[in-house]
Amino acid sequence: MTRYEVFLQVVETGSFTKAAHQLGYTQSAVNQNVKALEEELSTALLQRTKNRVELTADGKEYLPYLQALCAAHRRLEGKVLEMHGLQNAVVRIGTFTSVSRSFLPRAMKEFRKLYPMVQFVLDQGEYTTIAQWIKEGRVDFGFLNPDAVSGLETIPLCEDGMMAVLPKNHPLASFSHVEVKELAQEPFILLGEGEYSVPLNVFRSLLLTPDIRYRVIDDDTIIAMVEQGLGVSALYQLVLRKIDHKNVVIRPIRPVMKRTISLAFRDRKTLPMGARYFVNFLLQNLEQHQKETL
Repeated sequence: MTRYEVFLQVVETGSFTKAAHQLGYTQSAVNQNVKALEEELSTALLQRTKNRVELTADGKEYLPYLQALCAAHRRLEGKVLEMHGLQNAVVRIGTFTSVSRSFLPRAMKEFRKLYPMVQFVLDQGEYTTIAQWIKEGRVDFGFLNPDAVSGLETIPLCEDGMMAVLPKNHPLASFSHVEVKELAQEPFILLGEGEYSVPLNVFRSLLLTPDIRYRVIDDDTIIAMVEQGLGVSALYQLVLRKIDHKNVVIRPIRPVMKRTISLAFRDRKTLPMGARYFVNFLLQNLEQHQKETL
């Protein structure tokens, strides 16, 4: 590729001397590269006039092809450097059930098609813990409810509403939706979200005191407890779409209980290369992942 690059530099500067100076070559080396290219193509590409070097008729015909070759080669070199930069990259992510059961696995799979040597380490937690991991540097970035944290840079991804989860024979199961005040009167199994709870905030905003009998972190466990008639609950739609809930009844809640799912970092600009590429990939492809898995 050197002779192509040298030739283009001569064309751009209109001078063997200027091209040699800009490339850091001797003028003799520039002459030799251009001569070798002309021999390769079996034609004269340049002609010297009194004040500058100009393209011959054949040179004008070949020029766009040589420019395209050099541009493609530069892109290839950039991709090689990019791939080498991610060759041994480890992307550390703080996440929670809704994300790790919905769009994250597919995004990881698609990203590894582009960068097959990238490794992922997922730490599962709740908002408060994940925020602390980000601040400590244990993870590169995390998924959070931005209402639950402070002191971090966040980018909203999507909203995730909660649905009422009821035993099959429960009186409320016969209605098209469930009022928050009705949930507050039932034995309630609260999803553990750390120090911040979406259901509790909604209850408080309506001056309601729910009858909380259990606090459980695992969604599958809550489903099993509701099946056994131990209480009612509220779980996120992202989770409910990915787990078996045939033996319970799911109903919308009024007024709505919902959260925003956001990416969170200490500083996006200082993310490690692998994490930065994956974050960009997530943001560019989120709409497709939402259609397929949300």
